[in-house]
Amino acid sequence: MLAEMRIQDLGVIDEATLELHPGFTVVTGETGAGKTMVVTGLHLLSGGRGEASRVRSGKPKAVVEGRFEGLEGTPAAAVATEAGAEPEDDGSLITLRSVSTDGRSRAHVGGRSVPVGVLQDLAEQLIAVHGQNDQLRLLRPAEQRGVIDRFAGAEIADVLTEYRSVREQWLAVTAELDDRTRRAKELAREAEILRMGLEEITAVDPQPGEDTELVDRARRLADADQLREAATGASYAVSGAADGDPDAPGALGLIGEAQRRVAGSDDPRLRELEPRLAEAAVLLTDVGAELTAYLDSLDADPAVLEQVLARQAELKALTRKYAADVDGVLTWARDAVDKLSGLDTSEEALGELAARKVALATELGALAATLTQARSVAADALAKAVTDELGGLAMTHSSVQISVRPRPAEANDPLALTVGGVDLHAGADGVDDVELLLVAHDGAQPLPVHKGASGGELSRVMLAIEVVLAHTDPVPTLVFDEVDAGVGGRAAVEIGRRLARLSRSHQVIVVTHLAQVAAFADRHLIVDKGIHGGVTRSDVRTLDDSERVVELARMLAGMDSTETGRAHAEELLGVAEGEKHDWKLSGKPRPTRKKRQS
Repeated sequence: MLAEMRIQDLGVIDEATLELHPGFTVVTGETGAGKTMVVTGLHLLSGGRGEASRVRSGKPKAVVEGRFEGLEGTPAAAVATEAGAEPEDDGSLITLRSVSTDGRSRAHVGGRSVPVGVLQDLAEQLIAVHGQNDQLRLLRPAEQRGVIDRFAGAEIADVLTEYRSVREQWLAVTAELDDRTRRAKELAREAEILRMGLEEITAVDPQPGEDTELVDRARRLADADQLREAATGASYAVSGAADGDPDAPGALGLIGEAQRRVAGSDDPRLRELEPRLAEAAVLLTDVGAELTAYLDSLDADPAVLEQVLARQAELKALTRKYAADVDGVLTWARDAVDKLSGLDTSEEALGELAARKVALATELGALAATLTQARSVAADALAKAVTDELGGLAMTHSSVQISVRPRPAEANDPLALTVGGVDLHAGADGVDDVELLLVAHDGAQPLPVHKGASGGELSRVMLAIEVVLAHTDPVPTLVFDEVDAGVGGRAAVEIGRRLARLSRSHQVIVVTHLAQVAAFADRHLIVDKGIHGGVTRSDVRTLDDSERVVELARMLAGMDSTETGRAHAEELLGVAEGEKHDWKLSGKPRPTRKKRQS
């Protein structure tokens, strides 16, 4: 959970430290006091976009620091460890985000500088922020489909992953088949050019590095006389005359003579040189043998030179067309073989692609049908859960329905897929259109929620969805930013109850303007704005019991200075505390939903 957050020079907040309760923490304050900066700070800690305009005027940068506890053995701890972060002595983890006036942003986790993306990875495991923008997004059909998928969890996620994989293959095969069919003549000409090139290269049959070897061989053949003269002279100097002329013993003969002289000496020091002379004799013998072999390999036959030159001409004909050297020509040939496999426009090849497309379409259709069925089941369960929540939010006679309908394909739809004998549009998320409907009262017609609900009712419907989804959300900390807008009276009390109940399984942080919601909190923070030295500053502090009564009275109707207002606030607090006490004794929240009348 998030135990503490420190904000410095963010918007109107000069410096403030928020000590958060593991259960239900509420943040209140006058309009414009800076409550929004608390949520902005949470967004920054979550790796959200850092805007230079949020930095307090006259300050170089804004800093938000968070301290998380209880991460041992969690996925979040694994993310931090992988980033090289080190926990504090008490096991907590410190994260920090700074945004400077020049737009630069920096992030630190556990004392280690990290990319902002690491904060995002951590936040996915630790914090979920729900605001009015999130409610508006839930009105979009795609978001409503996402709500069902999120509610169903792995049951839909696994099928959807497989569906997307098969869909990619289906699209790829479809595109390839269409391309080959449309460009049949063009591809046939390209394939013919490639085949002719391969035939020419195959006929010459070049070998790797052959062009370099032929250059060396041609040079030796052209210079055979000079090379023979040089090699013969060297051989004569090493081994002596071929006829054994004693007057021309060569180096080997001279070394042999030296061996005999030192070996026959009476001086031990002189005899010690004999082995070294023997080594020299062995070395010269090897050199002489290699010179003889070289002379034997020299070929001065003009016919052989002509053959070499002719082979060079064949290879040059290839290198002029296909590559700079023979190795490049061989690479071109290998690439040409690969290209030809994709340019086959024969009836057999097109038939194989068509059959593959049909097989993939059949598999994709089965997965789409499975998705539709799973979503329909999840939609019924989610609708019932949300309807139950509405009963506790002063909408006893209202109910929610979630429609899951396959979307028919339009004429000439390139993504048309036959499922159960019907052509449907195969989108990336399946073939389903999802719509959230509200039945305002018994006997009323189901209407899209944005048409059938008032502003306050819409907020309650969206909050009910958030509460239901929160129970399926693995993150420990849930943040609600004024999701109770447009709500008041008894409905506001019910929202407070729901959030308090949610705080028994999650850490809940709520920014609100409703006293009825704030009364149910375990800890009450207030954002105060004041003018000090001509400069507007805001800070955040924790209210004690008496201060809390004053703030609730202000929130109720600006009656913080009257006995009546304070009495009302005390009564509200008493009701909330009494209910929370009953929950603790019973081990479960007090039931608040009335029976639906028939």
